[in-house]
Amino acid sequence: ASAPSPSTAGAAAARRVREPGGAVLIRVGSRGSRLALTQAEQAVERLRQPGTEIALVPITTAGDRDRTKPFGEIGARGVFVKELEEALLDGRIDVAVHSSKDMTSTDTVGLVVGAYPPREDPRDALCGAGAIRPGMRIGTASVRRRAQLLALEPTLSIEPLRGNVDTRLRKRGERGLDAVVLAACGLDRLGLEREIGLRFEPEQLLPEAGQGALALQVRAGEEALVAAADDAETRRRVEAERRCVALVGGGCLAPVAAFHDGATLHALVADEDGAWVERRSGDDPEALAAELLRFVG
Repeated sequence: ASAPSPSTAGAAAARRVREPGGAVLIRVGSRGSRLALTQAEQAVERLRQPGTEIALVPITTAGDRDRTKPFGEIGARGVFVKELEEALLDGRIDVAVHSSKDMTSTDTVGLVVGAYPPREDPRDALCGAGAIRPGMRIGTASVRRRAQLLALEPTLSIEPLRGNVDTRLRKRGERGLDAVVLAACGLDRLGLEREIGLRFEPEQLLPEAGQGALALQVRAGEEALVAAADDAETRRRVEAERRCVALVGGGCLAPVAAFHDGATLHALVADEDGAWVERRSGDDPEALAAELLRFVG
């Protein structure tokens, strides 16, 4: 997408609706799933201030429309954000709320992440069992999870499983799977903590870059709309993770991961079937990416 000109951005700001009484309406775009809308509502609470009204605008993305094909057949990282970004660039919404892990590794031209609210649990969660056992059938659509699970236990059968949180939990029983792996933060946000049998530590399953964090995206120059919601420490960690993944170039379709624990940035690249996993840790995203690139074909 091309960047909007300053005049275009100004026109978009001018088009914001004023409610009766003079309040400015901020249109917040979100995917329409229960989890996405729950996340958007949480983010909205940080944006409320005197003189503003908030309207949630559900938007269907490519990833929502096709819930059967593997991600590789419907597009790369970004299948859950593209339509939201287009709505921002067109001036149809003023803020887009994303799960940071769904975003592309680099910012779309003309758009910026104006705020990262405080991060929640970044870990992956095993639902349906309390431990990994040999020969288990586990559902996940993530090649990152697949690679690391098979590295932990090569006898696992990893089966593709897509859909929203409720759908994947239901399909576990319908398909007779022993367990499914989901992001712990999503289960927490939906009040489904009881479904979690095990929260994997990063030493076992390194999280996706940005997992556990929300990103409030705005048009460049309009960061003030969401600045009050920004958490500096979350921004520091997530941007280091995104930078490392961007440099490796794997995106969410390759077994690449990055996670900053506050003191150290950890990253990995792996074989899809878990035959090998290369991990590196350090302070500099560029240096870590350079090391990992030696193992990418």
